[in-house]
Amino acid sequence: MTHSEEQGPGPAHDRDHRRVHRHGLVVREAEAGRLKWVLAITAAFMVTEAVGGVLAGSLTLLADAGHMLTDAAALGLSLFAMRMAQRPANVEKTYGYVRLEILAALVNGAALLVISGLIIREAWLRIRAPGAVDGVVMVGIGALGLGVNLAGAALLHGGAHGNLNLKGAYLHILGDLLGSLGAVGAGAVILLTGWTPADPIVSVIVAMLILFSAWKLMREATEVLLEAAPSYIDVSEVVEELSSITGLEQVHDVHVWTLTSGFVALSAHGVIDSPSDHTRVLEEIQARMKARGIDHVTFQLELRTLYQLPERGPVP
Repeated sequence: MTHSEEQGPGPAHDRDHRRVHRHGLVVREAEAGRLKWVLAITAAFMVTEAVGGVLAGSLTLLADAGHMLTDAAALGLSLFAMRMAQRPANVEKTYGYVRLEILAALVNGAALLVISGLIIREAWLRIRAPGAVDGVVMVGIGALGLGVNLAGAALLHGGAHGNLNLKGAYLHILGDLLGSLGAVGAGAVILLTGWTPADPIVSVIVAMLILFSAWKLMREATEVLLEAAPSYIDVSEVVEELSSITGLEQVHDVHVWTLTSGFVALSAHGVIDSPSDHTRVLEEIQARMKARGIDHVTFQLELRTLYQLPERGPVP
């Protein structure tokens, strides 16, 4: 005889689940609106920076303009993934399209790695053969870009901590912000000293910072796709807490994973003495796991007789 329950018993839980789902959709709509604004200002400034880079002969500006071009594509991909993730589940895709956001984060991280490599390569060529650079144009365009990217970063900052897709978009904007800051700094050095190698050297520093962030983003996205337990959840502690529930024994086949950002799931099996313990045990499992940030719980309860376990003796 086998008993199983998903997400907790009763119609009250179903109402809670629908309320959480509706809240998630409202949050996603707000995040998508901010993402649209960031995409618009990024695309507009990309053209300005590319023209300024050509006029100034600045690799830092041109590299940042190229970065912004990929940013516009990355932001578009993030927006598309966010829209698709809101589509309802169906019989073929029972979890819907929520993991498209994780795939978008992985693609954005890979794009950042490629961009960093191209910037470093071009900087090496510029260091070996420095060219003329207009410091005035660099400082002017860089300062304008700094303002634009600060606005974009402020719009995305709030959602970047809990959503890998938005985090990927945020890192692209942050990379642009660093590029603009570097352009201002390099332009100032050139204006004050005339030392043009400052331009490619600063671009390398910016590229290395982007490289570090991109690698971290890709690692986090890969962990989700591999269905690894979230870093903030100790599975051994989860098993220990489940085993401490009165009437629940032999907890096994425990799996904890992230389906998408903010959606942590658990599945497991356990043994009970009597069917009368079923509802009480499940409710306690649900409450304890929710306190740990695990809202989606699938727990299969099996009777002791199925395992032919010995009766428990008196507690000493």
